[in-house]
Amino acid sequence: MKLLILYGEFLKIGLFSVGGGLATLPFLFELAARYSWLSPEKVGDFLALAQSSPGAIGVNMAAQTGFAAAGIPGAFTAALGLVSIPIAVIIITARVLARFKENQTLQAVFSGLRPAAAGLIGAAGFGVWKLSLYGGGGYEGLRIKEALLFTVLFGLIYKFKKHPVVYIAAGGLAGLIFRF
Repeated sequence: MKLLILYGEFLKIGLFSVGGGLATLPFLFELAARYSWLSPEKVGDFLALAQSSPGAIGVNMAAQTGFAAAGIPGAFTAALGLVSIPIAVIIITARVLARFKENQTLQAVFSGLRPAAAGLIGAAGFGVWKLSLYGGGGYEGLRIKEALLFTVLFGLIYKFKKHPVVYIAAGGLAGLIFRF
């Protein structure tokens, strides 16, 4: 039964998370509120691992969530649920776009989808920021070490624009050294 729930939940996430893997975050936080096998803290941990692993962030997070809920079969089921509808939509869209690429109505739809995707990604970024700097609760207490690390890494990323792996490794190393 849990595998059916995982497939159904991730099928819905795959249908509505326009904008890529980070757009799945609001849906994962909502799942964490409904199921005991997921928590906001786990979502944050899964995101950190998914971003530092090869592959698509959304699929990595789905697999991790599925694994936490139901082991290896859960990982495959959640990942399959996440990608089922997007694959079908991509195939259909590619055929439609080839025929109607100059259609003004279609252009208007895409003009509306871009801000929607940006909004989902922005909300996901804000959720991760809040979880990282304040924890799973609310805004009660700023985690000073994490806030300092965020500020330093943000400045370094903005100034030097190195490969993301450099900053992920630096964050992991800082966590090890300072025991966040």
